[in-house]
Amino acid sequence: MSKLPFLSRAAFARITTPIARGLLRVGLTPDVVTILGTTASVAGALTLFPMGKLFAGACVVWFFVLFDMLDGAMARERGGGTRFGAVLDATCDRISDGAVFCGLLWWIAFHMRDRPLVIATLICLVTSQVFSYIKARAEASGLRGDGGFIERPERLIIVLTGAGVSDFPFVPWPPALSVGMWLLAVASVIT
Repeated sequence: MSKLPFLSRAAFARITTPIARGLLRVGLTPDVVTILGTTASVAGALTLFPMGKLFAGACVVWFFVLFDMLDGAMARERGGGTRFGAVLDATCDRISDGAVFCGLLWWIAFHMRDRPLVIATLICLVTSQVFSYIKARAEASGLRGDGGFIERPERLIIVLTGAGVSDFPFVPWPPALSVGMWLLAVASVIT
C-alpha cells in the first residue's frame, strides 16, 4: 500500500471491511466494484478536469479512488482474491491514473497554455505508467518490486491536492497545480 503511516492497510481496514461485507451481502463482486470505480473515476477526470473544474474533479476522483480500495477488502472477506482480479485491479488503476493526468493535461495545454507545465504533466503521466510496469516485471522475475518513495497513493495525494487547491471554492490558490505537478515530476524522476 503506501509508505505513509496514516495510509496503512490496517487504518483503512477499519473503514473498508464493514462496507465490503455489505457490498458482498447485496451480491456485488470485487471485480464489479473495480470496474464501477474505474469507470466513474475516468468519467470524472475526463469530464471535469478539461472543463477547468479542478476542485470538483479532484473530489470525484478522490471518492472513487477510495471506493477502489473496497475491491481488495471484498476479496479478503471472501478468503482471498483471484489472479484475474489482481490483474484487473492493476490495469484499472493504470487507466484511472492515466485519465487523471490526461484530463489535467488537456486543461493545462489548451486553457492555461503553460508549455513547461505540459512537460511536467507528461513526465508524471509517463512515469506513473512506467513505475507500475517496472514493479510488475521485477516481481515476475523474482526480484523485489518495492523501491522509491513515490507510489500510487503519494502520486494521487500530490496531484489531486494540487488540482483541488488551485480551484478551491472561495480561496483558490492557482499556483498549487503547478507546484504539485512539478513536485511530482521531480520526485518521480528521482524515484
